Amino acid sequence: MGKRAGERRKGPKCIAIVGPFSSGKTTLLEALLARTGAIARQNAVSSGNTVGDHSAEARAHLMSVEATFATTEFMGESVTFVDCPGSVEFAFEVQPVLAACDLAVVVAEPDEKKFPALQLIMRQLDEMGVPRVLFLNKIDKAAAGVRETLKLLQPASSTPLLLRQIPLRKDGIVVGSIDLALERAYIYHEHAESTVAEIPDDDRARELEARFSMLEALADHDDSLMEQLLEEIEPPRDAVFDDLAADLRDGSVTPVLIGSAEKGNGIMRLLKTIRHDAPDVEATRRRLGAEPGKPALQVMKTIHTPHGGKLSVARVLCGRVADGADLFASSGATGKVSGIYRLLGKEQTKLAAAEEGETVALGKLDEVATGDTLSTARDVPALVALDMPPPVYALALRPKERKDDVKLSASLQKLVQEDPSLSVEQNQDTGETIVSGHGEMHLRVTVERLEGKYQIAVQSHPPRVPYRETIRKAATQRGRHKKQSGGHGQFGDVVLEIKPLPRGSGFEFTDTITGGVVPKQYIPSVEAGIRDFLRAGPLGFPVVDIAVNLSDGSYHTVDSSDMAFQQAARIGMKEGMAACSPVLLEPILKVQIFTPSEATARVTAIVPQRRGQILGFDGRPGWPGWDVVEATMPQAEIGNLIVELRSATAGVASYVARFDHMAELTGRLADEVMSANGKAA
Repeated sequence: MGKRAGERRKGPKCIAIVGPFSSGKTTLLEALLARTGAIARQNAVSSGNTVGDHSAEARAHLMSVEATFATTEFMGESVTFVDCPGSVEFAFEVQPVLAACDLAVVVAEPDEKKFPALQLIMRQLDEMGVPRVLFLNKIDKAAAGVRETLKLLQPASSTPLLLRQIPLRKDGIVVGSIDLALERAYIYHEHAESTVAEIPDDDRARELEARFSMLEALADHDDSLMEQLLEEIEPPRDAVFDDLAADLRDGSVTPVLIGSAEKGNGIMRLLKTIRHDAPDVEATRRRLGAEPGKPALQVMKTIHTPHGGKLSVARVLCGRVADGADLFASSGATGKVSGIYRLLGKEQTKLAAAEEGETVALGKLDEVATGDTLSTARDVPALVALDMPPPVYALALRPKERKDDVKLSASLQKLVQEDPSLSVEQNQDTGETIVSGHGEMHLRVTVERLEGKYQIAVQSHPPRVPYRETIRKAATQRGRHKKQSGGHGQFGDVVLEIKPLPRGSGFEFTDTITGGVVPKQYIPSVEAGIRDFLRAGPLGFPVVDIAVNLSDGSYHTVDSSDMAFQQAARIGMKEGMAACSPVLLEPILKVQIFTPSEATARVTAIVPQRRGQILGFDGRPGWPGWDVVEATMPQAEIGNLIVELRSATAGVASYVARFDHMAELTGRLADEVMSANGKAA
């Protein structure tokens, strides 16, 4: 393979800023916007005035809780940066953003505790085929050398981490960087451009060694460069830049830049790399498989604003869209654009149209959802299939005031549109509104948005566990209902044979009536009365795994009725069940826990503490350094399991759970459950 041309990509770009929680992504966005003149000065996250964390919830918790879009210009070209949350609880926000971005800037820091989270992000980029640059942040605070740090981080990346710069130190303090491609030194100045300097003699050998390592990595994809290195010929500088750009675009390497976002150091080199080396929208279209020449937009985020209504933030992949245009969605929805806006955090600038490559907010597309592909032409195919992660944490919500019932339902619907990883269901067994998400903070922010943004005071509590009850013994019981109060009375008389069934059998009703002792028209009424009783048995919970046979009874030609036989059946069940040794059943779930291997021992210690049983563990297929722990665990113990798992795994563990079976619950725990349900223990 020969050296490839490094033709610079032109046109508006869209760049995602991703990385582990608290790695400095929002601070980096501030530095980029300040350096390009989009904002007057760089603000600290702690000030509550950053462009990135502009929502009340983000500022309250000093963390990003949603993707934030900010468009600026650098050297005459438009670029939209998307500041993405780093917490695994808000990870779904990143997926629709990355789909339509040209490049991801991965913000990492020299901290081995953040390695598992970095690995999750790098894997997502691999799966989506998104080129990336790694910005090694907080270089001024690094204890280890930069190459030692890269050795630590390399296992998180499937592509080689290619060091583009090395730090320049004076008296042990990082005072600048050396660019290995340009072979120049740069002296840092806080919140200002670096100045060019000669490479100090003491650092020349270190620079030559690091540069040769960089060229060796590039030569893996360029035969001409390999020959030059073997013959000890200095390669042309333009050829080195061409290779750096080409290898970045095709995902062969991950260039590593260094700096300090907090001090505004290393920002200009990052901006120039984005301008000169990042792919453009044409490459993104090819990655998504878009039909050449067909107008297409990809929806990256849905926002409900207090006064402007719904906004759909979308990347124009091909063509042009004007205000008032009719758009068709891959989901089948249609809408007319009512307002096109360039975003800078919460600030909006109205546009007449959006050109190819631009990232804009489109107003009033009420039926359009995050992840939809849009076009001015009909029959638009979907370019992106969102992979919804399973929820791991749930709350039951209800308004403090009954008058807010309808308002709560409508507001939850809007929150799910903004964050499709939230799910809302009405539990038929308990009557609760259950909101499920990806962690304690995820749902805490959801509640804060309901109370702040939508002005609905809510109460929350863990969802009720769907306990059941069954019986251990069989019994035969007569149920007799007789009432006389003038005129027609009420009379029903049944004999019920009650017996247990194998677990999972549900309910069976039969009759062995002979001689018409219970007329056929009343037999369905007997079954209806039994079913009504089984909704709450003697322990207070729905009864399962039970068979009832109607074997005998009697009737009155005048006083018998459907209602009388239903009541007789209920009486028979109430008296008979007490003799059948009723017992409580609790749901047991089959759980798969995904954890870094170094935390597997801690995870396996958590399971038995929650009455769980370890079934085994093995390496997670396709995930080097990760394990899957399989276990069974009572549903009652799983409510806040994710909080403990994340605490034990540097915030990255996850799990999937499904119903497995019902098991008997006796003793003190059963007494507590019945007591909480209003039944005497």
